[in-house]
Amino acid sequence: MEHNVLWYVLGAVVVVFYAIYVSLIKKKNMLKESASGIDVQLKKRYDLIPNLMTIAAKYMEHEKTMMEEITRLRSETMKVNFNADPIKKIELENLLSSRINDFKLSAENYPDMKSNEAMITAMQSLNEVEEHIAAARRFYNSNVTALKNAIEIFPSSLIAKMIGIKDEMPFFEAEDIAKKAIDASEYFK
Repeated sequence: MEHNVLWYVLGAVVVVFYAIYVSLIKKKNMLKESASGIDVQLKKRYDLIPNLMTIAAKYMEHEKTMMEEITRLRSETMKVNFNADPIKKIELENLLSSRINDFKLSAENYPDMKSNEAMITAMQSLNEVEEHIAAARRFYNSNVTALKNAIEIFPSSLIAKMIGIKDEMPFFEAEDIAKKAIDASEYFK
């Protein structure tokens, strides 16, 4: 009888170990999938940038340096794979987002460009893509949290160490400029 109990206990331990193992692998794969989802949305943004810059170039000759920088950042950022170097990708993406926001603000000074039908369509598409990127970032960050929790909480932390799952992926946070409070008085001078 004691022999059977030992087998039941051993069987239960194996089932629990396997369940935790499967859970960890699923979390790791969900994180990779969500990182790929961000890449898909970023690719849409990359595809829009040349169109925006082409349309804007006709109107914004004084902003040529900014447009060249956006184009350079786009090329640089496209070369970095999110899963291979997430920290570099996030840094470049935040810089590109910041420059695109600067571009949007500068575009406000060009009423002819703002009324151009192609520019209106391109800006609407960009805004939609930015919303999709934000949603993809939230999904990615929730998967980062789920994996970090699983890696840090006992007993899955032990199994994560045994199978080599590490806490390697950073959160995709807003750039520092976006976190700062806006001084609205600058707009009413």
